[in-house]
Amino acid sequence: MEEVVEDVVIVGAGIAGLATAVALKRVGVKALVLEKSNGLRATGAALILSRNAWLALDALGVSQKLNSMYPFIKEFRAYITNLESGAIQEISAAKRASGNGETRARAVHRKALLETLAGELPTNSIRFSSKLTKIETESHLSSSIAVIHLEDENVIKAKILIGCDGVHSMVARSLGIIAAIDSGRSSVRGLAVFPQGHCLKDEMHQFVGTRRRAGLVPVNDKEIYWYFTCSSPSKGTGLLSGDPKVIQREVIEKYAKDFPEIYLDAVKHTDLSTLTWAPLMFRYPWNVAFGKLSKQNITVAGDAMHPMTPDLGQGGCAALEDAVVLGRHIGTSIQQNGGLVQPQMAKALADYVEERRWRATWLIIGSYLTGWVQEGGSLWGLKFLRDIIFYGLLFRKIGTLMQYDCGNLPIFPISTESDKMK
Repeated sequence: MEEVVEDVVIVGAGIAGLATAVALKRVGVKALVLEKSNGLRATGAALILSRNAWLALDALGVSQKLNSMYPFIKEFRAYITNLESGAIQEISAAKRASGNGETRARAVHRKALLETLAGELPTNSIRFSSKLTKIETESHLSSSIAVIHLEDENVIKAKILIGCDGVHSMVARSLGIIAAIDSGRSSVRGLAVFPQGHCLKDEMHQFVGTRRRAGLVPVNDKEIYWYFTCSSPSKGTGLLSGDPKVIQREVIEKYAKDFPEIYLDAVKHTDLSTLTWAPLMFRYPWNVAFGKLSKQNITVAGDAMHPMTPDLGQGGCAALEDAVVLGRHIGTSIQQNGGLVQPQMAKALADYVEERRWRATWLIIGSYLTGWVQEGGSLWGLKFLRDIIFYGLLFRKIGTLMQYDCGNLPIFPISTESDKMK
């Protein structure tokens, strides 16, 4: 059995974990990232990064690498089709976000985002095949050490432990955070590939009906990110099989059989290696608003802190915000105390939590309500609320949640990492 001591350990090499490691690197702290998989979890389709996410990527110093692959869109339009009436609403997002004609909202390959973040980290920063089995705490005078037990029986002691281990976070459980719950809805997502090019241009299409919703978002001129959400299927349905071919067939022949051909064509062109099905989980907002999200030298970020339904497309965006804010508080503490002084880290983590908890709370609420309004049911009042009030009046207002600026990271004056650790 091996026992080592690390300054900072991050659990999970997803968006939150890698972004947090990059943020800490920017303020002079090297973190060890533990990932239970045997490689970078670069599977999956794409995600939509709004302006707030790009501002966070600016702060992390990686946005330019993604800009070359995903150029800004000058004018982005959304077309919303009512599946029952056939009516189509057009909503322009032009000049809404940044004031200079750029929405800064684009679909990005999840793989590209993760690989870009991982590429910023020093060699051996990520330790794969590292599954946690237990977390304990040791107290030493005025400081605390997190003792991490791994499945291979090795033990790592961390001066700071940051849980970025997703919806079912072990680190969150160690803090006593109440588990996320199933929303009763599920989502299928995939990436459609058109070798000869598709016809969407800079257009997003959404299709809404009773208890179901779907969308198409172009990633580039040959790929389209598509999604389908609905009430969770009962046991025994093909969607639960885990077989991408079966899931694709179920969407085409059963769940979306009456959708416009443009949508069905995208599903038919899916790269099956990108297709996923999952229940939509969220944490009750009051558990985030009033819960204990840090304790001494332990805290959480990303889905481990604030799992939310994807209806605002803010899960990954909020994780990037978390990384910058957490890096800023740790970096500021280092500047003020001349290094990573453990007793001061508890305050830094608590300050991070207080800055993030209400932002995260409102995103959870906004995401849940957005999904409920759009898929609420067949009653006339709900349809009026969705088509007239929500799409007609509130859709642009909700966009203000995506304009949030999480701020920058402090400029760290010390040149060597060894000088920064105490």
